[in-house]
Amino acid sequence: MKIFFIGTVEFSKCVLTKLIEIKAQIVGVATKSDSPFNADFADVTHLCKKANIPYRFVDNINDRDVIDWVNSLHPDVIFCFGWSELLKKELLHLSPMGVVGFHPAPLPQNRERHPIIWALVLGLKKTASTFFFMDEGADNGDILSQEFIKIAYSDDARSLYSKIIDTALQQIEEFVPKLESGTYIQIPQDHLKANIWRKRTKNDGKIDFRMTSQAIYNLVRALTKPYIGAHVVYKGEEYKVWKSKEKENKAINLEPGKVLAVEDNIISVKTGDGSVNLIEHEFKIMPRVGEYIL
Repeated sequence: MKIFFIGTVEFSKCVLTKLIEIKAQIVGVATKSDSPFNADFADVTHLCKKANIPYRFVDNINDRDVIDWVNSLHPDVIFCFGWSELLKKELLHLSPMGVVGFHPAPLPQNRERHPIIWALVLGLKKTASTFFFMDEGADNGDILSQEFIKIAYSDDARSLYSKIIDTALQQIEEFVPKLESGTYIQIPQDHLKANIWRKRTKNDGKIDFRMTSQAIYNLVRALTKPYIGAHVVYKGEEYKVWKSKEKENKAINLEPGKVLAVEDNIISVKTGDGSVNLIEHEFKIMPRVGEYIL
């Protein structure tokens, strides 16, 4: 079974590594030399060189020359894992089995943007690793393989990303042979159960200390590395916060944002219902007790 591979993020790199390990026949790879849109960008070209797989850096996956190149390789299926553009009709129907995509969410729920981030921001208890056949919509094609994943309170973006990768690689080992033998099953999504998550903005990453301590904790863990980090404003400057911890504070006459303590690089700040400790951050000048972080 000939596979054409599209991807340019850390997840793409892990899956491509697995496919090479199980000796899948990869006839070509479309990737990028860099991507300002993907905080988890990863270079996959060294894998291609080592395995002698043809590759190209692609700006627009739907360009005529890209489609002609893919067509010349006669793939039986296309894998698209970690790509910011929607594939158009011609590419979606170019190979006999179509295009297999991936979404780290329990489709049909939680379609579209930033599924790992939103799951953590919202404090969800579970998510999923879902491979599906792509169509002209976003994340609404038939499901090929889906496994649920528990989200622990201690999970952050990095640990949840790792859980999803580990689960997805097991799925790859299971469904690739089924694709080769034609024994795979397609499960249509129930579109009545679907919801769509929007694109996040910079303001979505700003910590508002009027929020509950848990909401702040969830925001920080959602945006920590490999993503861009939550941020606060202190004396007109923005500072990243990479790790926080909820704390109880029964004082009812203190305003949210007030600095309660500063010790060993840990900043304790009053929240809407308690306080949080900012444990890992990029403050250049530590605030003083009694000052305010906006």
